[in-house]
Amino acid sequence: MPTHLLTGAGSGIGAVTARRLIERGDEVWLLARDAKRATELRERFAGARTLVGDLGDPAKLSWAFGHQQLPLELDSLLHIAGTVELGTIGDTPVKVWQETLAVNLIAPAELTRLLLPQLRQARGHVVFVNSGAGHSAHAEWGSYAASKHGLRALADSLRQEEHGNGVRVTSVYPGRTATPMQAKVHRQEGKEYDADRWIAPESVATAILAAVDLPRDAEITDVTVRPGR
Repeated sequence: MPTHLLTGAGSGIGAVTARRLIERGDEVWLLARDAKRATELRERFAGARTLVGDLGDPAKLSWAFGHQQLPLELDSLLHIAGTVELGTIGDTPVKVWQETLAVNLIAPAELTRLLLPQLRQARGHVVFVNSGAGHSAHAEWGSYAASKHGLRALADSLRQEEHGNGVRVTSVYPGRTATPMQAKVHRQEGKEYDADRWIAPESVATAILAAVDLPRDAEITDVTVRPGR
């Protein structure tokens, strides 16, 4: 039975991906920011297991994991959680930069570091759900785009470092996707939100699983997903 650990299972792409993995009988671990959230996730995703660790405070992830049982092997580590706050460079305070970089970049790096032994043992797969902002940065997207450009560099470096250990690494770059985060972005932009205009989270989950399920003789390194309508 393949074993997977996901972040961001509370909504959107992460929730869909977690549900699909559970429905096909895989062992699924979900990262929760605290014990209350862990209980909520176990109730929502019957059969899933949880780990507690706050992505907003990556320096404490090692301590948190030291007090919990971890999976012995990991077939995939799926970094799906993310945060965004729009604003011009001139108006973005350091707190927003720190929070955005912590959740979107530093936490994925630390989480990967802590779980590399399990990934190496299983010759597993690390998937980073990035963004179109990981390729190009637009006005008022500075902190978010910087975090996603960094995430692309993290994935590229990890791929080269771990290839000899049999660990595959994929970056997925979705365009605008119909998730609660996208609704928040529209509010920040002062625009009306119409979910039907954007990619369904199910479609991005399909791309993620296609990369994970690819036979071992190949590796999908980068996947760009754009709205088809």
